Amino acid sequence: MKVRLINLAVVVFFVIAVCGCFSEAEEIPAKEEDSVEKLLQSMTLEEKVGQMIMVGVYGKEMNDDINYLMNEYKVGGIIYYDRNMENKAQVKKFSQEIQDTALNLGKKIPLFIALDEEGGRVARMKNDLTPPLSQEEIGQSGDFNLAKESAKNISKELRNIGVNLNFAPVADVGSRDTRSFSDKADVVAEFVSNAAQGYENEKFFYCLKHFPGIGLAKIDPHKDISTVDVDRKTLDAVDLLPFRKIIAERDNSKFMVMVGHLIYPAIDPDNAASLSPLIITDILRKELNFTGVIITDDLDMGAVSNYSDIESIVKQTIKSGVDIILICHKYELQKRARDEILNEVKRGEITEERVNDSVRRILRMKSNL
Repeated sequence: MKVRLINLAVVVFFVIAVCGCFSEAEEIPAKEEDSVEKLLQSMTLEEKVGQMIMVGVYGKEMNDDINYLMNEYKVGGIIYYDRNMENKAQVKKFSQEIQDTALNLGKKIPLFIALDEEGGRVARMKNDLTPPLSQEEIGQSGDFNLAKESAKNISKELRNIGVNLNFAPVADVGSRDTRSFSDKADVVAEFVSNAAQGYENEKFFYCLKHFPGIGLAKIDPHKDISTVDVDRKTLDAVDLLPFRKIIAERDNSKFMVMVGHLIYPAIDPDNAASLSPLIITDILRKELNFTGVIITDDLDMGAVSNYSDIESIVKQTIKSGVDIILICHKYELQKRARDEILNEVKRGEITEERVNDSVRRILRMKSNL
C-alpha cells in the first residue's frame, strides 16, 4: 500500500531505525521518540481523541458515514467484518480508499485496519481468503512451528488486502470453542510465542486476547457477563502465563493487548476487566510491565452494554488505563463515545495528559508501519 507523506517531520516519524526493531531491554531511539512527541504536540484534542477510537463500519466502499467518522471524528482505526468484504480486489481497493482519506487529513497519520482472523470458526471472507486452521487444531498437532507458519501466512494474505493488524492470537487457556491452543498454560504460552514470532517475521501487527484470560468463561460475553471464579494464585499460574511470557520477551510496540469483559472476583469483584483499574493499570501495566497499546473488546457486547450506558462505560475504561476503545456495530454509540471522551477532558474529569499517554503509545506503534 502506498503511503504519501508530505511533511518532512511526519516522514521522519514514520521511518523505522536501521534495524527496524528493538528488544524490550532497549530504549526507543531518541530521534523516533522526539518525532512522536513533536507530532503529539502538534495535534488538536479532537485529533488525539480520535486516535483512541476504533470502529466498525458498514459498506464495501467509501460512503458518507465513513467519511464523516474519518473527517469529523478522526478515528484512528477501522475493523472489517464480512459485511465489508466481497473479494480480495474489492477489499484492497476499499483499504486504499480509507487509508488515503486518513493520510489526506491534517496530520497524515495512517489508520490501523484490523481483522479477526484467528482461524477455524473465527475467520473472515472464507470464500476468497485461505481459512487458517483453528488454534485448537494447531495445538493438537503438537508442532509449535505450525503456529509460526500460520501467522506468517495470515500476515501475507491480510497485508495484500490492506489490513495491518490481526486481532490474534488468542492467549486464553482452555476455551472449549476451538479458539485455544491447549488447556495447559505452558503449552499455550509456547504456541502463542511462536505465533508472535511469525507475525513479527512478517513485520505485521498482532494482538493478544482476551486479558487476563477468558478460557474459563461460562457465558459468551457477546451476550452477557460472566465470571472467572478462581483464586489469584491460579490466575497467575494459568491465565496470565501466556501474556506474561510474550510481554516479557518481545518489543511491546509491535502488538496490542485486548482486555475482555469478564469479572474476576479474586482481583476486582465489582468491575469487568475492561472497566477495572486493578486489572488494567495495576496488573497489566505495573506487574507485567506492558508498555504497549491496550484495546478493549467490543464495547457493544452484552457483557458491558446490558448494564450501563456507553458514556459511563467509556469514561471508566479510559480512567482504568485503556488506550483504544473498540465499538464495532453502531454508529450512534461510536459518536456518543467520542463525544464523551472529549467532554470529559474539557470538564477536567480526564486530563489531557492522560489522553497524551495513550496517544504516545498509539503513535509509537504506528511508527512501525
